[in-house]
Amino acid sequence: MSKTIIPAGYTPALGLYDTQKAIGTIKRLFADTLCSALNLHRVSAPLFVEGSTGLNDDLNGVERKVCFDALDIPRNIEVVQSLAKWKRMALHEYGFHHGKGLYCDMNAIRRDEELDNLHSIYVDQWDWEKIINEDERTIEYLQTTVRAIVSAVCATELSMHAMFPQLERLPMHSPQVTFITSQELEDLYPDFTGKERENAFVREHGTTFLMKIGGALKSGKPHDGRAPDYDDWELNGDLLFWNDVLECSYELSSMGIRVSPESLDRQLTISGHNERRELPFHKAVLDGTLPYSIGGGIGQSRLCMLLLGSAHIGEVQASVWDTETRKACKEAGIPLL
Repeated sequence: MSKTIIPAGYTPALGLYDTQKAIGTIKRLFADTLCSALNLHRVSAPLFVEGSTGLNDDLNGVERKVCFDALDIPRNIEVVQSLAKWKRMALHEYGFHHGKGLYCDMNAIRRDEELDNLHSIYVDQWDWEKIINEDERTIEYLQTTVRAIVSAVCATELSMHAMFPQLERLPMHSPQVTFITSQELEDLYPDFTGKERENAFVREHGTTFLMKIGGALKSGKPHDGRAPDYDDWELNGDLLFWNDVLECSYELSSMGIRVSPESLDRQLTISGHNERRELPFHKAVLDGTLPYSIGGGIGQSRLCMLLLGSAHIGEVQASVWDTETRKACKEAGIPLL
């Protein structure tokens, strides 16, 4: 059964061709603004990596990767799920210095994603990573970076409203960020699920950064799953906006200060993944070869959808959908690319 929600009275703010123009404009404007704010430089990124490197993102640890071999490469090759670990290795390989970072256009396939208005098996992100010093591994540094990203989002939104008058009917998103930890959120809404907590809080407070995701809360469960080997669970979070069209909390970015040797050691033990210590990436973190860094992924289609007031992510990206979703969107006049 399709999980697609059709908002009452919904019509796209822009026609099909103007939507295409707007998507291109958002991607150019936001990438330029983000790079300027965080001192990032574009690099080329892989679509797939060798499974033996440990570079692929394991997400929640249960998702099946798309794998294949090749005529001259009999080893297991995996289509990336994200570039969270690859980027940190790339910083080292490119010889980047403190305060300088990289970004890339990441395209991924997540075959086990449950399809709905916000989720597709095709993922496109601006994946970014930046070198920091050990003494910058703080909540304050994380929050300063979050504010810079939110400012880039709001500056792009302002430009889009000026360039496309049809978007003026859409409410603007607040550049003021409310910070809250996952434990504080559970304390506020102990009887709610994780998603229900996010909806209740973001509905009231608007732009929110939900911190410290991955470790177990007082209830014994984490707010959400996080792989143990890229973000430090004490120094990470999700950037959330309120989506007026769908009336829900809307995750635009997952990001954080990356694991140190000490936090990787701790999180591998907690999660029961000690076998990863022998993989090349994990060895390089544990022995201090890789630099300290901060990074994240910002959804390209997610940002376009948010700023254009789209009801379905298929309006701003070309993917594959189940028959019921296509039927529901067609009947509602929602064009899927």
